[in-house]
Formats: sequence, C-alpha cells, structure tokens
Amino acid sequence: MFSRPTRGLLDFSLAVLCLWTAWHHTPAGALVRRGTAWALGRSSTARPLLSYYEGTGGAVVPRFPPGSPASPLPPLVGAAPVLVSGAPPLAQGTFLALKGLAAEARAPVHALAGELGLAPGALLDEAKGPEAARRLLEALAPEFPEEEVRLAALFAGPIPTRYALARVTAEGGTPSLEHLARHWPSGLEAATGAAAQALALATAFGLAWPVPEHTPVSSPFGYRLHPVLGTRKLHTGVDLVVREGSEVLAVAEGRVRRASEDAVNGRVLIIDHGRGVTTAYCHNSELLVRPGERVARGALVARSGNTGRSTGPHLHYQLALSSQPVDPLRFRTRSRPPPLAGTAGEP
Repeated sequence: MFSRPTRGLLDFSLAVLCLWTAWHHTPAGALVRRGTAWALGRSSTARPLLSYYEGTGGAVVPRFPPGSPASPLPPLVGAAPVLVSGAPPLAQGTFLALKGLAAEARAPVHALAGELGLAPGALLDEAKGPEAARRLLEALAPEFPEEEVRLAALFAGPIPTRYALARVTAEGGTPSLEHLARHWPSGLEAATGAAAQALALATAFGLAWPVPEHTPVSSPFGYRLHPVLGTRKLHTGVDLVVREGSEVLAVAEGRVRRASEDAVNGRVLIIDHGRGVTTAYCHNSELLVRPGERVARGALVARSGNTGRSTGPHLHYQLALSSQPVDPLRFRTRSRPPPLAGTAGEP
C-alpha cells in the first residue's frame, strides 16, 4: 500500500489525527457536526465550541425550541428589577411585566383596578406597584385559581379568558397560557407576551441559591476584562467562591437538560425550571444527576470544582430567561452575597 510502510503508516496516522482534530475542535467541524445532528434528528455536542467562537465567552446560553411557551417572552423590563420587601414573586413579576406594556395594552388591567378603587398611577409606582399587583391577583383568585389563568385574566381581561377557558376545557386541554391564547381574539398579542413574562419573572424571583447565602461573589454579572484572554467580554453569570467538592443545590424544581463536560465550562449542569427559566452550574468536579432526570428544589445535584477554563475552584452560576442570560443577583429577595475582589474566576 505504501512505498515506505513505516513512513506511510505514520503519515496516515497523522492525517487521521488532523481530521479528528478538525472535526471536534474547529468551528468548521462543529458546524458540520451540528448540521449532521440536525439532519439525523439527534443531539449535538457542538454548541459549547460554537458559543466560544461566537464571542459569548464560553458561557452556556440555553436555546428554546421554536414554538415553546418561552419563545414569545419579550425583553426584560429595564436592567435592574426593583425588589420590594415582602412582595410575593408573582406580584413582583406582574408589576415588572405591566411596566413594559404599552399604554393602550394596559386597558384591561386599568379596568380591573378601577373596580377595586386603585388609581392607575399606583400600578406603575416603584413602591406601590407590587402591592397593587398583589391586590389585583387576589381579586381574580376566587374565579381563576390557577396562576397562568389568573395572569391571562389580568392582562387580557376576564371576559376573553372565560371564553378561552371554556373552549380549552371542552377540548380536554390543559388550561395553560399557551392554550388560552389560541382562543383569544386578535389584538391581544401584547397580553400574551406580558403574561408569559410575568410567569418567567415570578419563577426567577422565587429561586433559591445554589450555595450558602453568605458565599462571596468573586466576579459579578456584566462586561469585564477576561481573566485568561485579556479582552473585554460579557460574563453571563456570577462566580461564587466555594471550595472544591462543595455541595451545589438545585435552586428550584426542574428537569436536567444537560449534564456533560466541555473544555470551556468543565463539568456543566443545566436545569430547566419551566416558564422559560433555566439555570446553569459550571466547573464542577462531579455531576450527580443525569439528563432527563427531575430534581427537587434544594436537591444535591453536583459538587463544585475547577474543571474547564477556570483559574481556581469556584462555581459559575447562571440564570437565563427565554435564552437570555440575566444577572441572578437582581432577583435575590434576601440579602445579597458579599463581593470579594481578587479571587478565582473564569471566562
């Protein structure tokens, strides 16, 4: 086969190694792998590598499939949600979603507020808004006990929601926001988006913390100078200073979407909590759950470590709403962890 068998075998082995490297460690190979997986209807491991070259700093940014309930979620209202002490998560999320609505789309909410004697201005007030939202939701609770139906009645109005609920019930479907919106008249698209946003925000406000509350933060969310590459990049989570092997807990009930390892995130875990909310836990030393497994709030899901592209033991914790990374510290209803400068971090 070869004129010089030893040299020929060596050249052949090197060629195979180059092809393997190109297939697994270059953008072109990752694109081919993703295209092949899509054509065959299989999952692909190319996403972390593509994320790195797309400039996301190697952070995991979960993607939701088209048509999922999370897909219509509009951008978050402002960069820093205002936390009101004692406000229930659903009321806080409803208040922020209401602030993002155009004035004409607030008509059903204003009508309900008028029946309760609430001034329209109170609904958008930073201090009074969450309490006003709580009162509106409580007024709708006797007729609409399910949260999604109650939010539908708040943003779209009780009459369209009663009609939609009757249709969904007659069809034997689940009274979810997605099913109700299919039976609403045209012109209520903004109400659908606002209700979906309120659900996602409420879920985020209700999350626990993956490590003890007092754990210091070595690197917060936002743009920063990359500790390895030396360039300015978006840090899509928070780095929490914990010793290697520390317990990592699920911040809410959910289903494990990913439990694997890559060169950037190390041993990484992604949990889908529903309503467009996912959390990611990166650089672990050990993963204790598998993809598809359901986990309870507070369940031990991993042990922290120093795997992947990391400069020291820590946990990179990330929160995403409808595939958009957001600052998890903005949704802390308890005291925030203290900052700690000059400690280990990751891209």
